Amino acid sequence: MAKRSTQTRWIIALGALALVAVLAYSTYLQMGTEYEVCLTFKGAMQCAKARGSTREEAVRSAQDIDCATLANGRDELMVCTETPATSVREIK
Repeated sequence: MAKRSTQTRWIIALGALALVAVLAYSTYLQMGTEYEVCLTFKGAMQCAKARGSTREEAVRSAQDIDCATLANGRDELMVCTETPATSVREIK
């Protein structure tokens, strides 16, 4: 009976270790590239930095941050997110 309990503990420990490894690896992949995006909306300019696993993901995240600062209300936020970025710069 004691042997079975020890095996169960090892299985749980290995499963937890595998979960931590998968989470760490997926987090590492998401931090692939960093971009600074500047956006002009209604005469105001805002620049934000964001990371993502792809260029598009990082740029979109930075643009969302910019729009959250520049827009007032849901309607403006939707218009702002469709506004092209004034500048996009990769940060190395």
